[in-house]
Amino acid sequence: MTNKVGVIGWPVTHSISPAMHNAAFKALGLNDWQYELAPVPPDIVGPSLRMLRDEGGFIGVNVTVPLKEKVMSFVLADDRARSVGAVNTIDFRSNVGTNTDVVGLIDDLQAHHITLAGAKVIVLGAGGAARAAVYGLAKAGAQVIVVNRTQQKAQVMLADLTMSAGIRSADVKTLDEAAEENASLIVNCTSVGLWPKVDESPWIEGVPFPKGVTVYDTVYRPERTLLMQQVEAHGGQAIGGLGMLVRQGAAAFKIWTHQDPPVEVMFEAAKAALVLK
Repeated sequence: MTNKVGVIGWPVTHSISPAMHNAAFKALGLNDWQYELAPVPPDIVGPSLRMLRDEGGFIGVNVTVPLKEKVMSFVLADDRARSVGAVNTIDFRSNVGTNTDVVGLIDDLQAHHITLAGAKVIVLGAGGAARAAVYGLAKAGAQVIVVNRTQQKAQVMLADLTMSAGIRSADVKTLDEAAEENASLIVNCTSVGLWPKVDESPWIEGVPFPKGVTVYDTVYRPERTLLMQQVEAHGGQAIGGLGMLVRQGAAAFKIWTHQDPPVEVMFEAAKAALVLK
């Protein structure tokens, strides 16, 4: 019998997760495991989850946009998922939903030797990815400044995180105000700059970057976004988001298979899949 897992979202055709996970299964000799795309429209989330679990033979799924918040009412969200307000990984055997985006981001930042404790970090965005980032960064000891086009949405997000996770080391500012802060890291959690709109950036041209700042762009397609090019032109460093994708996937892999994921194999498969896309 095939142990099926996959990714749900709307759309999911762009996902490179199947290539990444199927390469990992092969590397560990898990020949009875398979990772598939499972497109799910936002208006039929509950019935779709039941069908995948009861009739489709799925053991679990990753959850991508725009379903990360919607699935929460259909699973047993763990403490981290409840605190973040978003689920990105479900294990149907226990019906538990968790959030591995937090682990993916923090692990990848640490892999790049970025110090978070005591650091001042600007987070761009106020959606599901931003919630995970603010939660993870604050828990790691960073002081977080949130910038979003609509400040009210950012304020609601921080109020939620204060209530759910006790996070108080975060504030909302305009881009101009944030740029004047002595931040060491900027994390882009918006989709601005994502292929095919590669000529767009969430950082307005003419606004200076904090001196010596590092940009971490959660967008991984293209490999070098306009935002990354902007900060490099100003003497800063830039890191793309492929590592976060791989590491959150690796955390999900362990939840489903109970085996240590072959992270390097997953990295190579993800890179190869991006070239083909």
